[in-house]
Amino acid sequence: MDFGSLSLSPAVATILFCVTCLAGYRYRQVWKAEGPRYQYWIFGGIAAAGLLALGFIPLDLP
Repeated sequence: MDFGSLSLSPAVATILFCVTCLAGYRYRQVWKAEGPRYQYWIFGGIAAAGLLALGFIPLDLP
C-alpha cells in the first residue's frame, strides 16, 4: 500500500469529525458519571484515533 497517496475526501473527513465529536462527548459523560472503565477506553480510543487521523491524513481538495 502506498501511504504517500493516502488522503481523506471532504465528506469522509466530515463524517470522521462528527464521529470523533460524539465519542468525545460520550467519554466526558461517562467520566462525569464515573461509569465503567471499559467505556473510558472505548470512547477515548475512538476519539483519539479520529483526532489523530484528522490531524495527520491530508484532505483531498480539488
